[in-house]
Parts: sequence; C-alpha cells; structure tokens
Amino acid sequence: MVKLRRDYNRWVASETLEDYALRYTPQRSRIGSEWRVANTAFSVASFLVLEAVGATLLVQYGFVNAVWAILSAGLLIFLAGLPISVYAARHGVDMDLLTRGAGFGYIGSTLTSLLYASFTFIFFALEAAVMAYALELAFGIPPAWGYLICALAVIPFVMHGIAAISRFQVWTQALWLLLMLLPYGAVWMLEPGAWEGITHYAGESGQGRAFDWHLFGAGLTVGVALITQMGEQADYLRFMPPPQPGRRLHWWLAVLAGGPGWVLPGVLKMLGGAVLAWLALSNMVSTERAVDPNQMYLTAWETLLPYRWAVWATALFVVLSQLKINVTNAYAGSLAWSNFFSRLTHSHPGRVVWVLFNAAIALMLMEMDLFQALGDVLGLYANLAIAWIMTVVADLVINKPLGWSPPGIEFRRAYLYDINPVGVGAMLLASLLSISAHLGLFGPTAQAFSALVAMATALIASPLIAWATRGRYYLAREPEADVGQDGASAAGCDSGCAGAGCAGSACAGTGGSAQAVPRLVRCVVCEREYETPDSAYCPAYQGRICSLCCTLDARCGDRCKPHASLAVQWTGALRWLTPRRCWPHLDGGLAHYLLLMLVVALLLAGLLGLLYRQEWSGLAELPATPDSLDALQQALRAGYAKIYAALLLAFAIVAWWLVLTHKSRAVAQEESNRQTGLLLREIESHHHTDLQLQQARQVAEAARAQADQANQAKTRYISNISHELRTPLNSILGYAQLLQQDGELGQQRAHAIRVILRGGEHLLSLIEGTLDIARIESGKLALQQGPVDLRALLQEVAQMFELQAAAKGLRFGFDGPEHWPAAVRSDEQRLRQILINLLGNAVKFTSRGEVRLTLRYARQMATFEIVDTGPGIAPAELARVFEPFARAASAASASAPGSGLGLTIARMLAELMGGELSAQSEPGHGTTFRLRLFL
Repeated sequence: MVKLRRDYNRWVASETLEDYALRYTPQRSRIGSEWRVANTAFSVASFLVLEAVGATLLVQYGFVNAVWAILSAGLLIFLAGLPISVYAARHGVDMDLLTRGAGFGYIGSTLTSLLYASFTFIFFALEAAVMAYALELAFGIPPAWGYLICALAVIPFVMHGIAAISRFQVWTQALWLLLMLLPYGAVWMLEPGAWEGITHYAGESGQGRAFDWHLFGAGLTVGVALITQMGEQADYLRFMPPPQPGRRLHWWLAVLAGGPGWVLPGVLKMLGGAVLAWLALSNMVSTERAVDPNQMYLTAWETLLPYRWAVWATALFVVLSQLKINVTNAYAGSLAWSNFFSRLTHSHPGRVVWVLFNAAIALMLMEMDLFQALGDVLGLYANLAIAWIMTVVADLVINKPLGWSPPGIEFRRAYLYDINPVGVGAMLLASLLSISAHLGLFGPTAQAFSALVAMATALIASPLIAWATRGRYYLAREPEADVGQDGASAAGCDSGCAGAGCAGSACAGTGGSAQAVPRLVRCVVCEREYETPDSAYCPAYQGRICSLCCTLDARCGDRCKPHASLAVQWTGALRWLTPRRCWPHLDGGLAHYLLLMLVVALLLAGLLGLLYRQEWSGLAELPATPDSLDALQQALRAGYAKIYAALLLAFAIVAWWLVLTHKSRAVAQEESNRQTGLLLREIESHHHTDLQLQQARQVAEAARAQADQANQAKTRYISNISHELRTPLNSILGYAQLLQQDGELGQQRAHAIRVILRGGEHLLSLIEGTLDIARIESGKLALQQGPVDLRALLQEVAQMFELQAAAKGLRFGFDGPEHWPAAVRSDEQRLRQILINLLGNAVKFTSRGEVRLTLRYARQMATFEIVDTGPGIAPAELARVFEPFARAASAASASAPGSGLGLTIARMLAELMGGELSAQSEPGHGTTFRLRLFL
C-alpha cells in the first residue's frame, strides 16, 4: 500500500490536550510522583451522589439493611477494583484498553465503551444537577442557567488533561476535606442527641426495622452500581510511574489509595449521607428533600452557622465537590467516546471534541429534566455495568493465573480478534440473567439480588468459556512474529519480556523493574516516534505502525489478521449453525444482513421496552378498576408491538439497502485493488526497465568515453604521423617534379617518374582526407559561418567542372532556381568542398553522357542534386559508398584514381552543417546524389 502520511490536527498532535487517548501511556510520560497520581485518582471520592445513595438506602430500606448493603457493596467494589487498578497502573492502559486485553477483543470492547461513556454523562448530569441546585440556593440562579454554568465550568480543566486536573485536585483537596468534615464535627459536638433513633429507623415504608434479605439485596444492587467508578480510577492510574527499586511498597500503597482506596471514604460518605438524611428528617424536612445533598449539608451547617452563612458554606462545599468529580466524569467520558467512535468511523477529531460532546449530552439530559427516566434506567444499567466489570475481573484474577488468557494486556488492533467470545459471551450471559432477575422473571429473591446474579454469572462464565475455547481467541497472531521484521521485538520491552502488551516496566504481572525502558520506533504512517509496546508491525505498510494510526486506518482490510475480523467470525459462527447448502448465500451478503438486523432488533426492543415501561408506570397510577387497567395495558402493549413491527420492517429494508451498497462498494474496492496491483506491477516493471536502461546508458557512456579517448588518441596520432609523412613526401614530390621537367630523360625513366608523382599525390590525398575525418570526428573542425553569394559560388564550381567534363567528352549542365537569394549564411569553404567532391566523383566515374548540377531553393532550404549517366551502383554497395575507403566494384571505378574518402568527408561535412546527403542509383542508369542544407 502507498504510505499516505497522516497529519493529525493540533488537538490530536498535542500530547497535553490528547493525553494519550486511544493508546498506551508511554513510560517517558509516567515520570511524576506516585502520590500525585494517587491523589488525583483518590479525589473522585468527592462526589455527592454517595451521600444521596446512602440517604436513599436509609429511606427505602431502613437503617439496618442500608448499613449492611453499604458495607457489602464497599467490600465487593474494593475486591473487584484491586486487580483493575494494579493492571492499569502496571501496563499504562485506560479502562477501554484494559477491557480489550481482558477477553473482549477489539470490536467487542466497543459495547463496553458505549456503556462506560453513558455512565460518565449520566453521572455528569446527576452531579451537575446537584451543583445547579446549590447555585439556585445561594444565588437564586434558575436551574436552566445553572445547568449550563455547571456543564461549561469543567471544560477548561478537562481540555488540558491530567496535568491541569491534577493541579486542580491538589489545590482544592485540603479545603474540600475541611468543608466536608466540619459539619459532621459540629453535629457531633453541638447536638450529640441528633443520632438517637436512627438505628431503629425502618424506612419510609416501615418494613426495614429488622434485617431483611430482600431489602438488603435491593440495597446492595443500588450500591454495587457504583462499581463502574473503577473505570475512572483506571483512567488516572495509567499515569502511575513504574515501581522504582526499593520503593515497591510506596508504589503499592499509591495504587491502593488511587484505585480501590476511594471505597473507604466512599463507604463513610454513604453512611454519613444516611446520618445527615436522618438529621434532616428529624428537623421536619420532607423525605424527597432529605435525600438531596444540598439539604443534608445545609441542615448540618445550620447547627454551627446562621442560616445565610450556612447556605453559603453549603453552596461552596457542593460546588467544590461537584467540580472535583465532574472533571473526572468529563475526562473519562472523552476517552470512552474517543475509543467508541474511532472504531466505528476510523476517525479521531481529538479528545477535546469528545469533552464538549459529553458535556453537551449531560446538559441536554439536565435541561430536559429526565432524572425520573434516568432513575428507571439506572436499575437496568447497573446490571450491565456489573456484568462488564466482573467479566474483566474474572479474566484478570482467574483466567490469566490459570494460563487460559495470555499474560499482560494486549490492546493493539493488530494482534486482537475483533470479537473474543470469552469476555463478550460472559458479559452478555451475565447481563441477560441479571436483567431477567431484575425484572422479576426468577422470583422476588433473585430480583433483589440481581447484582449478585450478574457477578456470579460473570465469574463462572468467563473461565468456562476461556477453558472451552482454550484461549485461542485472545490473540489473532503472536507479537513475537514481529521479531526480525525491523530488528525489534513487539512483544514488550528491550529486556526480552515475552508478555503480550508488556509496558516495559512490568512483565506479565510481576511488577518488574523500572530499568527496562522500551526503545522508540518511528511510525511509518504519521512519522512520529512511539515506544515499542505502542506499535506493531503492519504487513500492509511494510513497517511499524503506532496503535493510533492502526486504529484509524480503514484501507488495510486487517491484512495482518484476515481470519480475525468481525465479518469472518460472524460468518464462521453462522456456518457452524447452518447446513452447508446455505453457505453460498451467507457469503453473498446474507450474513452481513443478519448481523445488522440482530443489532437493530435488539436496540429497537430495548428502546421501545423502556418507553413502554415508562409509559405504563405512569398510567398504572391513574384511578381505575383492575379490569380497565388490564385492558389499557393490553392496548398499550399491542400498540408498542405494532410500532416495533413497523419500525423493524422499515429498518429491514434500509439494512438490505446498506448491505447491497456495501457489497457494491466491496466489489468496486476489489476491482480497484486489482487494478492498483496491476498498475503497481507495471510500475515495478518500468522501474526494472529503467534500471536496465540506466545501466545500459552508463555502459554506453563509458564506451563512448573510451571511444572519445581512442578517437582523440587516433587524431593525435594521425596529426603527428601526417606531419612526419608530409616532409619526406613533399621532398619526393618536389624532386619528381624537377626530374619530370628534365628533357634529357628517356621514355622509360619519364614513365617511372610519372608513376612516382601519381603515387605521391594519391598518398597525399589519403593523408589530407584522413586528417579531415579525424578533425570532424574529434569536433575540432569548426565551421566559419558567413554570408555567401550562392549564385556566384555555383557558377564558379560549374565553370571548373565544365572544362573537365568537356575534356572527357561529357556534357555538363547547370540548372538554378528562377529566383536566387541575394545571399545565404553558411561556411563557403566547406560547401565548396562538398560540391567539388560530389562533382569530381560524377565526372571521374562517368565515361559517356552527361553530368548535371541542379539547385532548388525554397523557404531557406537548398537542395543540390548531382546527376550522372555513369555505370551506377548496385543496391548492395549503395549502402556503404559513404564508408571510408569504400569503392564500387565496377570496372570503371576499379580503374579510377582516388582515395575512397571523398564521399565520407562530404557526408560528414553535410551533417556537421545540419544537412543530409543521400544517394540513389540503378546499375546502368547512373547515380543521383542529393544534398539538402538549410541556408
């Protein structure tokens, strides 16, 4: 695949704003104090919903059942939160990444991300509503505006991540503790009798005077719903520095304090809420107002301060408490939404965007006053949340120690199945059973203990499924497979840890040394540096890719794990359930359609079921006879069933259209990939061809260089040898000419001297021709361009050869153009040389007939034709008449004198002058030489 560099916007690129959303927290960023991280995480205990829960349990189930429910819920949350906290701190992963590696798979954890995100904005809304009521109490701000203020107030802190949140928590911790403890101390000191009677309080219904299993179970379910808070602890604990040598105890204490440690003050706050609610009830405050944290603390502060001062103190404490918890809710929500949408859309605009999104949803819930509906939903939500958290806990404390789950936490998409049946199956089974119990399908006892049903089912189902599947759905491919691809091991740290997803400092749950720091590798897509555990080898891009780019990539088609995608897993499951003859239909799009319809059917059923339950709970309070209520319920149920059927039909049509569109897009993508593959192969072929051409060019350049060197050597040699030859040759010719002038020589001696003269002249002609060729080839022959009177030149040449032709008894003709140019620009000497060579050959080799010189001149192009009626040249010899020393094989040419270089020099001069010289001939009909020059 072509590597397109991914440039993230400044929100994503800034580590301060992004806070390592979607990925592992590198060790180089976990260098702060353990206790600073622990204090930030511990500060979540400030949320006032704890007091509200304790007060609600007291009012609904009585003091005895409320106390036991609070203590039991605290113990269960502490035990469940301990392994989550340790793994998050040790491996530097948030709750979503921890869920991925704890048996849910890459896409399987998407469901839990949505569940976790809903927890954050629901509790954000609840906490902000309490804060808005405090603003109304102190300043008279209407709730609608108070909701807006409370939603916007936390955004500046959350946008800048844990650094800003940590500073805020440190600055406010001491004041918050003082404002929380002071009213309790005031009540204890100033009104010691205020607690009398609380131990005998039986609740609003009067049924909770003594311990009751059903009331205890119902209260336990409400309290255990707060177990999801452990996700927010994990989001903070991922910044916990690795344990340093000699400071392991400090590290463990910090993890305990920042992880499940919030349960201790949480339990005390719930008990304190019950006490303050009793104090408010004792002061004639209504039950509805007594469970409101504002009213609770106002009642307590009134024992110490005047009313107006008590209002201000209460408002300050409530605002401070809710700001401390809502920065956490908004922060955790931004991480959850980032993880959820990045897997669905393969895009990530930045964590800051999801901060605003989460605050907007909470604001909408507050402005629409949906708190009554939220109360009805939270019961179902608690069962889902408990099933999720306990499934994660089961994998960490049971499956991993038994070897049914790989050690460490592997969160990278490149190594995970999209769906792991261990976590997803256990959670769905636990959720189904606990919700059924919550709805009363298994009787009142199971309904009261639906939370325990979820816990027990998750703890049993997860190990059973892991044992049955032998853990083969945890890893789609072994991280060790990366070794050798680029010389680095993706299995963990440079120290040789083989644990999947090792964070370098902690190997497979042993809490290793801080000395083993993972090395940095460069992502081939975004070209940024990341620690080795945050990257994976990608066969699509042929290099290491960071977990963020891997998450957002939509082009690779999971090439690294083609057998582990959701589509393949779903099709495989359907093939296991259906006969073989149905398999072609599944591959044709039916499997995709059934998956969409399953999701749509469940979502519609859940949504309409909640609406039906909400509507019926309101209608059931109307004054009516049982028969009329039954008829009304039947009509309402039938109406919702018709709405469900109609919507399901509409969604079925839309789903089929989506499947066909996806199928068409997949076919187009396959064709595009095929054509792209062919194009890439063609490009590769051209690349090889280009390399070969480059090599051939280099060879040719080297050969030409050698030839130039040889040619220059030849030219120097000829120049030198010609000089040496000319001196004795000129002497020979000179004495021969002198002897020829001697009239006393005999005939025999005169003939010998003529032979010497002809031989010398021939040799001199060879030397001159060879020198001309050498000068032309070496580029030393320079043209002397200048104005030329073409008409005069040709007339001069014609007159010269007219006499020679007449001497041999030949006719000589000369034809010129009708309109002669006044002058042309050329090298007169070389032009004359060419014409003389051509005309000389024509006269020399023609024994009878005529020789004709013709000139045609048009548009600065001159065409010279020399036509003779000689013996002609055979086609086989015509191609080489321009070669040096080449002569025609006719008898006439054999007897004619000459060096055989004239035509060679003429052609070379013509080409040097930018023209061309060609020849046409037919044996027995003469020869035509045609010279074309731009003059």
